[in-house]
Amino acid sequence: MQIYKYMDIGTAKVKPEEMRGIPHYLIDIVYPDEEFTVADFKHEAEKYISEINNKNKLPIVVGGTGLYINSLVYELKFTKVKSNPDLRQNLNELAEKYGNNYIYNKLCKIDSISAKRINPNDRKRIIRALEIYYETGKPMSYFNNNFRKESNKYNLIMIGLNTDRKLLYSRIEKRIDEMINRGLIDEVKNLLNMGYNKNLTSMQAIGYKEIISYLEGEIELSEAINILKRNTRRFAKRQLTWFRRDNRIKWIDIKDFKDIDDIGNYIFSYVNKILAQD
Repeated sequence: MQIYKYMDIGTAKVKPEEMRGIPHYLIDIVYPDEEFTVADFKHEAEKYISEINNKNKLPIVVGGTGLYINSLVYELKFTKVKSNPDLRQNLNELAEKYGNNYIYNKLCKIDSISAKRINPNDRKRIIRALEIYYETGKPMSYFNNNFRKESNKYNLIMIGLNTDRKLLYSRIEKRIDEMINRGLIDEVKNLLNMGYNKNLTSMQAIGYKEIISYLEGEIELSEAINILKRNTRRFAKRQLTWFRRDNRIKWIDIKDFKDIDDIGNYIFSYVNKILAQD
């Protein structure tokens, strides 16, 4: 979600001072109403990885969105099926009227393999899977039959950060309180005032859809914040489940280190050790 312009607080977008002069890529590259698929991400990311390698620098891919990371570390095939705006609008309207489960059940009937990989509340991916089927007559799983074939394109060093659930959830709740204090509500108001529709993929992101419900008078602010914290906890749990399936990842418990610099120094030493062996 950090690809979107104007969406800074809710995505915890890295601040210029936090970059410390290090070039960051694929941030603020599209407007909230522009389409940007995982195939687009793969294409752009691979381009920058190549540029960084050519400078004899080490590219670091950072993030927790499973499918986007997997697009680089697994042999995923992405169909070139173009989007069908009318079909998407129709499916969005069905989801608005009957709930996400209504269109998710449609997907279960035509592509149970993809349905198992998609969260029932992930409307964007459900609609894309249905779109591929309706446009090609073949399920998305047909195009992703190498979903777990490891890519040998890169010499990967994969590191995952984790800690005990209680501390993780406490940090999540503190982070959300900080987002509210930094002006998340005004950020969402500004997006709506700029004309960005609440049904856009960008506006369905965690942190935005909950605040929109508050701004539209559907729920109280306290409830919106509690729902946001709950949804973020659930997302973190799904992230861990997703990445634990990859045995290439070296897991680090942040409790074993005194601060973020200590973690960074450990990772730096670990990476250098691996590179020295190659």
